[in-house]
Amino acid sequence: MRGVGRARRSGTCGFPTQAGQQRILIAMSETSRQSQSHIDSIVKQEEEELERRSSSERLADEVGAFAGSLRFVVLHLALLIAWLLVNSGKIPGARPFDRYPFQLLGVIVAVEAVILSSFILMRQNRMMRRGERRDHLNLQIDLLAEKEITKLLQMVRAICGHMGLQNIMKDKEIRELSQNTSIESLSQTLEDRLPGT
Repeated sequence: MRGVGRARRSGTCGFPTQAGQQRILIAMSETSRQSQSHIDSIVKQEEEELERRSSSERLADEVGAFAGSLRFVVLHLALLIAWLLVNSGKIPGARPFDRYPFQLLGVIVAVEAVILSSFILMRQNRMMRRGERRDHLNLQIDLLAEKEITKLLQMVRAICGHMGLQNIMKDKEIRELSQNTSIESLSQTLEDRLPGT
């Protein structure tokens, strides 16, 4: 009889009733709203970061993005082939201006490589600074979460002590985890143990 009553409460074949399904959907929509709020916050931060770029950083981003595209490769291949055809005398009516060994082409390519690498390095430096800021933010959030979890474990231990659940109170792992973590000592231990440091 107990099984029948449970089946009635949960619906057909163990599935939630319509009211249960509605509660699940409400909980999912609240979680979805929270996720959307986090996504909106991240998008806002990214947009603000893009707006704060200087004009030289914007130019470096544009040049770096173009230099890393397939259009850039195709354009360079087309120009190189045209240069070689014109200067090797393969196109009638076109007078060669940079005969083999194509010294002018070598100089142009070398200068372009220096300029492009400078723009790409500027872009990478900006992205690295942005990544460092994100790492610092993540570290702050992780430290805050660690403090909150430690405090929760301390509260759970206190509740267990108040309720007389001594086996949980005496659990070695829970006792260790509910101690405050010294970030400095963890960092030093990691520094000492990592190879090559």
